[in-house]
Amino acid sequence: MANLPPALSLGIGGVGNGGGGLGGGGVGGGGTSSSFSGGAGAPVNKERTLQSSGQLVVDPSNPEHRENALLELSKKRELFQDLAPLLWNSFGTIAALLQEIVSIYPVFSPPNLTPAQSNRVCNALALLQCVASHPDTRMLFLNAHIPLYLYPFLNTTSKSRPFEYLRLTSLGVIGALVKVDDTEVISFLLSTEIIPLCLRTMEMGSELSKTVATFIVQKILLDDVDLDYICTTAESFFAVARVL
Repeated sequence: MANLPPALSLGIGGVGNGGGGLGGGGVGGGGTSSSFSGGAGAPVNKERTLQSSGQLVVDPSNPEHRENALLELSKKRELFQDLAPLLWNSFGTIAALLQEIVSIYPVFSPPNLTPAQSNRVCNALALLQCVASHPDTRMLFLNAHIPLYLYPFLNTTSKSRPFEYLRLTSLGVIGALVKVDDTEVISFLLSTEIIPLCLRTMEMGSELSKTVATFIVQKILLDDVDLDYICTTAESFFAVARVL
C-alpha cells in the first residue's frame, strides 16, 4: 500500500515495544521529517512555507482542491506551531475534515475500504491530531465532541491494511488528547465508549495499534477518576483485567 498514513508522533516509549516514540517517520516508514535548515535563507523559506500553508488551510473547503490540500497539510503540519489554531479558525476547514471522515462510513458494511480512501481519510485524521494536541485548540476540539466521529473506525474488525491504518491513525488522535494529563479530557473519554474500543484493539489489532491502545488505557488508568470508574462494577473491572 503506497503512501502510508502520516506519522503518529506520540512519544510513547515504554509502552508495548519500548521505543522512543511511535512511527517516527510515518507508519511503516517513509516519513515527513522535513525541517528548516539554518543559514541566511531560513527565515525567508519559513515565511514562504507559512504563506503556502495558509492558502492550503482554506483549500479543503473546496472539493476540487481538498485531496491535495489534505496531503500537503499533513506533510507540513510539524513545520510550524500554529497550524492547529489556523485550521480551527479557518472557515469551513474543520467541517471539511469531518465530511471526509463521515463520507467513508458507508463502506464499513460490507467492508470495502480502498487504500486510496484510507490514505485520504488518514491525512484528515493527522490534521485532527494536530488540533487535538495543541493547547489552544484541545478543549475546543473536545467540547465539539469530535472524537466521537472516530469511534466507528475503532469499531471495525477487518484486518485489511486500509482498515488497520485507519484504526491506527484514529488511535493517534485519542493518544494526542491523553498525552497531556488533564482530568477534563479523561472525564470526557470516560463518558464515551473509548475503554471498550481500546480493549478490543488490544485483542485484535496490529502491534502498533495495540501499542497505542495500551498507551491510552494506561494514561486513563493513571487518573484517579477513571480508576474509580473502572472499579465501580465487577464487570468493568474484569473486562480491563482480562485484556491486561
